[in-house]
Amino acid sequence: MPTMIFVNLPVKDLGTSTAFYEALGYQRNPQFSDENASSIVISEHIHVMLLTEKFFSTFTKKAIADAGTTTESILCISAESREAVDVLADKALAAGGSFSNEPMDEGFMYGRSFQDPDGHLWEVMWMDPAAAQGHES
Repeated sequence: MPTMIFVNLPVKDLGTSTAFYEALGYQRNPQFSDENASSIVISEHIHVMLLTEKFFSTFTKKAIADAGTTTESILCISAESREAVDVLADKALAAGGSFSNEPMDEGFMYGRSFQDPDGHLWEVMWMDPAAAQGHES
């Protein structure tokens, strides 16, 4: 079985958050969803688990960060093209997400970012593999 990633995010309103990710074109997996959680399938190997804050708190002894004011991580997903980056970022903004940072354009690499309704930071990135191989930092 290939390695998979399940990103667990605390959310204030499960319905609003679920609708946001569905508006981006992702599917909710009902098998792992209930009144406490929505399992959102980003790809075959990437899933986002939207957990109500109350349910999320049962998995940790730490305080839950308020993603609207604190950043713990920036989640980045790849896109197949520059255009696909723009499509997903525009969908996010239209679906209730908010602007995060100016687009990043390095020529061989292009990305945009947004915040979901709870303030979780996301980046969408495209990289030209041929150009990236010859790129030195």
